[in-house]
Amino acid sequence: MKLFPAIDIKNGQCVRLRQGNFQDVLVYSDTPSKIAKEWEAQGASFIHIVDLDGAVVGYSVNDDVIKEIIQTVTIPVQIGGGIRTIKDIDNKLSLGVNRVIIGTKAVKDPGFIKEALATFGPDRIVIGIDAKDGMVAIEGWEEISNYHAVNLALEMKKIGVSTIVYTDISKDGMLLGPNISHTKEIVDVTGLNIIASGGISSLKDLEMLEEINVYGAIIGKALYENRIELKKAIDMFEA
Repeated sequence: MKLFPAIDIKNGQCVRLRQGNFQDVLVYSDTPSKIAKEWEAQGASFIHIVDLDGAVVGYSVNDDVIKEIIQTVTIPVQIGGGIRTIKDIDNKLSLGVNRVIIGTKAVKDPGFIKEALATFGPDRIVIGIDAKDGMVAIEGWEEISNYHAVNLALEMKKIGVSTIVYTDISKDGMLLGPNISHTKEIVDVTGLNIIASGGISSLKDLEMLEEINVYGAIIGKALYENRIELKKAIDMFEA
């Protein structure tokens, strides 16, 4: 199971939100690149970045910070938030990003995902499915769609997507444990590479995710609150 330490960027700072609430923000660092360097030093093999400002406004906001992170570390980076056009994807990849995560557009324009896959290949395109009570949320989690998470995942599989980041919004930033049953359903039904996100608070949570055969797990607040030591987690689950 691959572990992805998370760096959420808002106003150029490394922050965490609770349940995606932009009014409930904790700032952990003014220099996200230093955080990235620390995760690499502890053995991280991949870093997960979210441009929170971009997710809401629909275009990239923190490219300078993202570029600095990429120049600071030698490990690959994946990023989501505000990626809505082929040009957005191209711009991110040209910064040195390894793969991009697309959320809102997957719901609003599946044809765009087909075009992105044809242009850049499935190794570069990851779909972000963020769900509340099983229903997919879009526009920086501000709006709930009519899509059930599993149905969207199956539709994405049909057009050639191989990897999905699945986030349970009710769990995100709460340190209450991941939604194992929903995550297991999406793993079992789709057979895709599912990266679980939201609520991971302990090594026990990671053990439960490994047992349901997720491809990876994103760890955010638990690292910043010292609930999980990244090096120890990597030794347990990636080594």
